[in-house]
Amino acid sequence: WTPLFLTPGTPLSLTPRPPPNRPVPPQVPYQPSSPRQVANALELLRGRAGKTVDLGSGDGRLVLEAHKQGLRPALGYELNPWLLCLANYRAWKAGYHGSVSFLKKDLWKVNLSDCHNVIVFLAPSVKPPLATKLLAELPDDARVVSGRFPFPCWTPSSSLGQGLEQCWAYDMKEVRREAKSRAQEKSQL
Repeated sequence: WTPLFLTPGTPLSLTPRPPPNRPVPPQVPYQPSSPRQVANALELLRGRAGKTVDLGSGDGRLVLEAHKQGLRPALGYELNPWLLCLANYRAWKAGYHGSVSFLKKDLWKVNLSDCHNVIVFLAPSVKPPLATKLLAELPDDARVVSGRFPFPCWTPSSSLGQGLEQCWAYDMKEVRREAKSRAQEKSQL
């Protein structure tokens, strides 16, 4: 939200506006992942190692399950303080308090260069600017798993599930190769 300044006779508008360093306003409503969505997302990360991050981690269920399945360190970034409290409570209840982290940080301000597994269950409007950030920051061996909505300009390496339960996996090395190929085709036109 931007600061609100009122002067007499001025109409009131509470339109959210992104701060100058945030590409899109925080317009992602909380929608908990179903058990099938969690299972599909983590199946697409099976056998992988390295830091696992959930961008917009909500109540923490994906981070907790990732930790349970051996993806460590596992951490979530979430702006909603109530969901952060719930995630930390769930971690404590599961016996993982201190083993997983939930941080109140804006995903646009977080450096993802050391992440190898990124989970994203965000609205379609967030995906294009997020794709740019992920391309710029993630290492080649990173994998991005997107739930509910795919990245519109990327071709998935694999997918699992149907309808709202579907998840898509993107290997960054392949995504970069495809982006480079598209750029070369455009330059030849």
